[in-house]
Amino acid sequence: MNVSSLATSLREEARRTNERRLLVLAGNRDEGSELARNALAAAGIPEKATAQVGPQRIVDCERVSQRQAGELLGTTHEAVVFDAHDELRPNALGRVVGAVDGGGLFVLLTPPLDAWPTRRDDFDATLAVPPFGVEDVTGNFRRRFVSLLRDHRGIAIVNADSETVEDDGLTHPAPRLADTDHEGAPEHATLNEFPRAAADACLTDDQLSAVSAFEALREPNTAVVAEADRGRGKSSAAGIAAACFAADGDDVLVTARSYRSAREVFVRAAALLDSMGELADTDHDPPTRITVNSGGTVRYEKPTDVIERVGPKGQRNERVGPKGQRNTHDGPEDRQRDHADVVFVDEAAALPVRMLERFLRFSRVAFTTTIHGYEGAGRGFSVRFRDRLDEGDHDVSDVALAEPIRYAPGDPIEVWAFRALALNARPAVDPLVTDATPDGAEYRALDADDLLADENLLRETFGLLVLAHYRTEPADLARLLDAPNVAVRALRWNGHVVSVALLAREGDLPADVREHMYDGGRVKGNMLPDVLTTQLRDFDAGIPVGMRIMRIATHHAVRSSGLGSCLLAEVRRECSDLDWLGTGFGATPELLRFWRENGYRTVQLSTTRNDASGEYSALMFDPISSSGNDLYERHTRRFAGRIASVLSDALADMDPDVVRESLRATDADVETSLTDWEWRLVAASAYGPGQFDHGPAPFRRLVVKQLVDPDDSDALSQRQERLLVRKVLQAHRWPAVADELGFHSPGEAMRALGAAFQPLVDAYGTDAAMEEKRRYSD
Repeated sequence: MNVSSLATSLREEARRTNERRLLVLAGNRDEGSELARNALAAAGIPEKATAQVGPQRIVDCERVSQRQAGELLGTTHEAVVFDAHDELRPNALGRVVGAVDGGGLFVLLTPPLDAWPTRRDDFDATLAVPPFGVEDVTGNFRRRFVSLLRDHRGIAIVNADSETVEDDGLTHPAPRLADTDHEGAPEHATLNEFPRAAADACLTDDQLSAVSAFEALREPNTAVVAEADRGRGKSSAAGIAAACFAADGDDVLVTARSYRSAREVFVRAAALLDSMGELADTDHDPPTRITVNSGGTVRYEKPTDVIERVGPKGQRNERVGPKGQRNTHDGPEDRQRDHADVVFVDEAAALPVRMLERFLRFSRVAFTTTIHGYEGAGRGFSVRFRDRLDEGDHDVSDVALAEPIRYAPGDPIEVWAFRALALNARPAVDPLVTDATPDGAEYRALDADDLLADENLLRETFGLLVLAHYRTEPADLARLLDAPNVAVRALRWNGHVVSVALLAREGDLPADVREHMYDGGRVKGNMLPDVLTTQLRDFDAGIPVGMRIMRIATHHAVRSSGLGSCLLAEVRRECSDLDWLGTGFGATPELLRFWRENGYRTVQLSTTRNDASGEYSALMFDPISSSGNDLYERHTRRFAGRIASVLSDALADMDPDVVRESLRATDADVETSLTDWEWRLVAASAYGPGQFDHGPAPFRRLVVKQLVDPDDSDALSQRQERLLVRKVLQAHRWPAVADELGFHSPGEAMRALGAAFQPLVDAYGTDAAMEEKRRYSD
């Protein structure tokens, strides 16, 4: 069988079963490219129905690089040609494999398969962080990838150099009734409130069920959660519902980690509104803003932009909408800028839980999420967020979409992609680990050989990382298997992974690399030395050797049982020959407490929010050697010295509880060093008629002393500490402080501030302070 006849047979079988087939052309790139053109022609696939991912044009069709692969999200093609000769980016593959329609071909161009794992490509270069070189990167990810290409059904492999067929990839399925084409919902299908056109726009019964579930959002204080694997039409269902709400005059806000993730929502919404004669205007093609004749809108905003405008208490002014539902606006300008009638959070699992919680301040909100996908893990969303959703004030409806739209259930290429990219990796089922304890758990170093030899171990390990962290993606699987600076440590219970840490070795950088970094150059990996060098101007920060905990995850069935802390203790014992342990993460009070309780101390807070998490990042250290301790001490001392000025400027909007926990986790000696006049000023404000606003500087030094280096850490209540943070350190205006902290008036907040300084004057005050105090006590 030659390649042309093979392509014809693969195409015929794919169309007959409404599945996809994968054709691997391994060998010389030029030979593979020629065979790809011949195969597509023989299969009867027009060039314009094809998309290509790669650096060189093979056929006359849309072409993107692997870095731009996200542009194919939401599109469908009869064929996709993926050139992996220069590099194989796992994220790019995950983004485009779903773009092939049922009956289509995915064509993969590769070097010779036997030699491919030993070659180093451009993606490998991204894994080689100093002081390691690309030659130190292993080929484990591609070795596993090649093995799975050869093992899975529906994958044809051709030696492009000799034009010989190593595996025809034909599955020879038993005859079955052909699937009927999706031509909208059945005639009898109806929706309770949405128009018939919305039902007609649905392609499967599952999609119709999802649109029906979204109807619940017509009522206030409702939430809908729609979960599905990729390609099931959940975003399209959200787009249909969004169009119906906009047609009713609602302002519909759509948000997602990036617009491309939500693109299908807008494409489907615009198409339905156009068919209904309701479409007034769009800003782009595809649109990011749709205007409807009724005055309704469908618009996109970044998640970070949305939550920044939601008030600290989520206050909303209600108005009655066109059908009696209550909405939340002050007026037309506020409606477009600060609020929305209905909010759709698309690919919600790609956002951190703390950010998702902010969306619960909207009365009518929907979350759609992918169960198995590079965008995030629906299981993680379920475990980490659903409890908080269910505990809230919303009436919650759930809907799941199982039936694929683009291809038949059980499609072999979907099965292969899930396994090759570990998209379906998951932790051990709960009953196997619910009795796990730190004392009985086994500490293990899991190297790549261990993980490759035991597929279940790999699935449990990577699945736990996916479940626990919203940003884990297919590239992390390659990093875990191949990067020379990355290590995996785990606790196992009866052979099952219950806690796992992903570690990155950093530091030990030569002088020329440190010089490059000090001058503003980027150095891959080495996050902690990079920040300390480039931002905090410490030329020697890259000399000590440390281990950064990139991720740590504990099985959800045994959280809060001490397993995570046990794992960190074991890692510290193993790393006793290093200089430091460190970590960096989006700061929340809970995480800061966890790391503080495990011996880590704050050395830096970022001054900009992370676009993905919406949080400010915290860097924390646990020094080990004298060299690591020197590094730690100079930075924690500098942090304590500068933090007051940063909090009144770049970090003025940081959550006060994050500030409190960050400073509590700072281990530095703080001297108040107030003059007699400054002590009189503070004491008069605490016990007499003095006012904080006349000279804030000494008050700030006292607050930093109490939060970082207190004589009595219980001297103030949590509310008093929040008051000191918001007013003294972050310089918020009195009315805003009073409103946020629940004081009846700014005057009451002022009096409370004076009372909060009384124990500080008593604890740290000099004779001058005591003399001033006595003036108002006698």
